[in-house]
Amino acid sequence: MNNPDTRQQTDFHYRLHATDGAARQGEVVTPRGVVRTPAFMPVGTAGTVKGMYPEQVRDLGADILLGNTYHLMLRPGAERVARLGGLHELMRWPHPILTDSGGFQVMSLAGLRKMSEKGVTFRSHIDGAYHELTPERSIEIQGLLGADIQMQLDECVRLPASRDEIDRALRLSLRWAERSKKAFEAQPKGRALFGIVQGGDDAELRIVSARGLIDIGFPGYSIGGLAVGEPQAVMLAMLEVVTPILPVEKPRYLMGVGTPDDLIESVARGVDMFDCVMPTRAGRHAQAFTRFGKINLKNARHAEDARPLDEASDCPAARDYSRAYLHHLVRCDEMLGSMLLTWVNLAYYQSLMAGIRAAIAEGRFEAFRAEVKEGWARGDIPAR
Repeated sequence: MNNPDTRQQTDFHYRLHATDGAARQGEVVTPRGVVRTPAFMPVGTAGTVKGMYPEQVRDLGADILLGNTYHLMLRPGAERVARLGGLHELMRWPHPILTDSGGFQVMSLAGLRKMSEKGVTFRSHIDGAYHELTPERSIEIQGLLGADIQMQLDECVRLPASRDEIDRALRLSLRWAERSKKAFEAQPKGRALFGIVQGGDDAELRIVSARGLIDIGFPGYSIGGLAVGEPQAVMLAMLEVVTPILPVEKPRYLMGVGTPDDLIESVARGVDMFDCVMPTRAGRHAQAFTRFGKINLKNARHAEDARPLDEASDCPAARDYSRAYLHHLVRCDEMLGSMLLTWVNLAYYQSLMAGIRAAIAEGRFEAFRAEVKEGWARGDIPAR
């Protein structure tokens, strides 16, 4: 699957190739391969991108996948994954993998949970068993999985929240960042640990968090705690505060974001990496993302429409299957409908990112952004 000699010779680093305003085009270099940025990472929650073969995901242009520490630690278990050769080997994905810390899922999915300076204890949403997640254990789990890019354990606060609560959580996260970094020192060379900027919707606290992480020092920086209930304008305002502070020579990753519009607007504010369940989840709920905007295949207007979703698309699912057939599959609750629409959505996301990268490299990002938004605004053209 991989050339171990090549992996040993490559250190993690970021190359900035071009800028256009605040937008950046470059590469994240890892021992398992290069990630072209801006990049969208499909989410492989439990070691699979739902409804897709790994080869399909790669062929669409994905250089890297995201795995969820929380889900994988509960099932099949990090130690078991390690015994089976690591997550790359287990899921047949020889390319880079990024893992989150598990903290967000603990806060959002777990049952009873108790926070302390040490970490968080919680009950599994699967079987109710108790677990403890500390910064050290989170890094240990991510190391057992074999993740190329790992995240510090942090506490993510849902918005809206009081300033005192946001401040408490970000300072705890900074202390956990130091412990995460120390625990990470035992891992093989070539892997990278990112710090996570918190601070909610408070600009001053975002600055405190970013500067605190820079003082600790990481090879990359994530921006967390956004797209958790606040309007898009608030998210973008926080990016305008944070990204100018972060080191130019390090990659910037906006966690859990988002819609196609979120992606293009965040790139315009200096973000390099994204992940989100939206394209796969929408595909399972009859929603297709296209250059004409979002299309709901449940709508009866598609029942006798022989046109494809987009005859100009490079994706066979968007180009070769009729809307009538996709509508039929959705109405019958056939799994092929979810699979095809997931394929459509991931293809569109990767095509959008490829277009963004090319536009930045050619100094025409603003024109590209306007063109894309014009297509969305024009909307899907009904059958005659």
